[in-house]
Amino acid sequence: MLTDAELTVLGLVVERPRHGYELDEVVSERGLRDWTALGFSSIYYVLGKLRDRGLVAEVEGERAHAKAKKTFTATEAGRKACAAAAEAAIAELRPVHPPVLVGLANSPLVPPERLAAALSRRAEAVGERLAEVRRAAAAQEHAPPFVRAIFDYSIAQLEAEARWLEGMT
Repeated sequence: MLTDAELTVLGLVVERPRHGYELDEVVSERGLRDWTALGFSSIYYVLGKLRDRGLVAEVEGERAHAKAKKTFTATEAGRKACAAAAEAAIAELRPVHPPVLVGLANSPLVPPERLAAALSRRAEAVGERLAEVRRAAAAQEHAPPFVRAIFDYSIAQLEAEARWLEGMT
């Protein structure tokens, strides 16, 4: 079983050999930090775990980036593990635990005017985030279909929440 961070890093290395700095750039460009806990400081840690499990290997040769210490490529076992984990992540409906649901469960304790203000702030934040994701998606117009699908999914989720919030405010 791969964690979301491990699957994300492994998937990017399966695309092509990469070093930590390039992985960080791609994670930022594709907006992957928005849905996986993967900071720059954890990228090499995750790569080390994947290497220890035989899913990636260090590539000998020139450094691809001045700051890069190691470049990694996926092993055959890594490709198979990535494909299986990706298929399961797509097919299986997993529970999510958004804090907004905990807040709603306890909303009777919030005075009505404060609840309305909180929902209004959330609606504003969702609108801003939706605009950010749309801009990022537009910058990926030549990206492979799977990258565009990620942005499309995120946009659809945010649009659904914006519609729900309209009914709440």
